[in-house]
Amino acid sequence: MAAVEVSLALNPGPLTRPLLDGEITAEGVRFAATALHPSEMFWRQLHFGDFDVSEMSLASLLQLAARGERDWVGLPVFTTRHLCHTDIIVRADAGITAPADLAGRRVGVPEYQQTSAVWSRGVLADAFGVQPRDITWYMERGGATSHAAGTGFTPPEGVTVEQIPAAESIGSLLAAGELDASLLYLSDGNLIDRSPGRGTLGARVRRLFDPVEESARYLRAAGFRHATHCVVVRAALADAHPWLVLNLYAAFERAKKLVSQRAAAALAPWAPVLPDAASALRDLPGTDPWPSGVAGQRDMLGALCRYAHEQGLTGRLVDPGELFAHRTHAL
Repeated sequence: MAAVEVSLALNPGPLTRPLLDGEITAEGVRFAATALHPSEMFWRQLHFGDFDVSEMSLASLLQLAARGERDWVGLPVFTTRHLCHTDIIVRADAGITAPADLAGRRVGVPEYQQTSAVWSRGVLADAFGVQPRDITWYMERGGATSHAAGTGFTPPEGVTVEQIPAAESIGSLLAAGELDASLLYLSDGNLIDRSPGRGTLGARVRRLFDPVEESARYLRAAGFRHATHCVVVRAALADAHPWLVLNLYAAFERAKKLVSQRAAAALAPWAPVLPDAASALRDLPGTDPWPSGVAGQRDMLGALCRYAHEQGLTGRLVDPGELFAHRTHAL
């Protein structure tokens, strides 16, 4: 059987490096691989469908599934695991000392619909009583460069989302005192995000949460780390080659095993990604730091589906199984 040529786009993170480097391949597949920042990757996929296989924002995939759009088939491979709300930053002189202080404030977000923002808003509501409507949101991306334009998202009734002018950014508005906080700060070079490097803000901003203390609290309460990305396959390609879905899934599982072994052994040349891997191994000792599959991840996926519905991203409550290829549901 001749190998199927597949264009592949991945963020060069801990789990994806072996596939981008060609060290791990999928049986029957020849990859043409591109390393991309997620902001640009998701925009290109949602607007243009540039790649056959890529990472995808879980929140975007949820919105497409809720509307019955099936151009992409999801694989329950979660390439990012993080506690998103620990990334919330506040202006040091804004008088925000606790999550409840965000009510009535001006809070930046690169993209209102992005998965990390969905998780953070969900935790703020569930654990701290701060609802999305309590905050005035300022979104950096707009128009054709937003992911929202690719999914058809509009803010729900009662939630105010202001557009940051093209000449400004979350970073510039924080520096000018015109924003009080931001759910996430993205400044890596890509075609979509425009905030300057976080270092330019210096001591003018700080984290809302102590990441060690809040991580311990949340993991005791929830028992899982947030997933923000999964992997998608072009539906037409998966239909043409029914074996492809599980071959790709197996390749990502092999990559995960390889990275976990190297993280535990601290083998070079993996120093750039080992800190993330080691942190993941410490967060939930004795468990898989990057659990895959649908069956074992229903608590995490169910929470995200509920948050997306409560926040008005989906018009109905999506079942997690709807996101992923049927062949993967038992994994």
